[in-house]
Amino acid sequence: MVRWEPGNESRLTVYFEEPFWVGVFERIENGRLSAAKVTFGAEPRDYEVWAFFLRNHHRLSFSPALPVPQRQTPDNPKRRQRAARRLVQGSGAGTRSQQTLAAQREEHKTERARCGREQREAEKVRRFALKQQKRRQKHRGR
Repeated sequence: MVRWEPGNESRLTVYFEEPFWVGVFERIENGRLSAAKVTFGAEPRDYEVWAFFLRNHHRLSFSPALPVPQRQTPDNPKRRQRAARRLVQGSGAGTRSQQTLAAQREEHKTERARCGREQREAEKVRRFALKQQKRRQKHRGR
């Protein structure tokens, strides 16, 4: 976990998702979570992941930010240690990250649908104008 400013943090989870190694970058800024998913292919080494993070973090396409519910941190050190062990042993990305990635997919899907609709409408207008032009030429006797 990397902390940039108070209240802002970034987290990277690398896990094996058949047949590739996948990394999920989670970014929490001002109490809002956004995530980006990266496929590594072969199992990356620690220094390769760190180098990728340093080179490409600013280029990642993060999902729309969702609010993060604030959790109470347990005061008991043994409980804190057990929670840390559970986080390390947990498989894959958290459900909030999955939700933000799903929201990003939905956003891209609606954007593609909007662009396609605009293209179809423009093509329809172009064909209608061409048909009108042909009608005018026939009317003139050409």
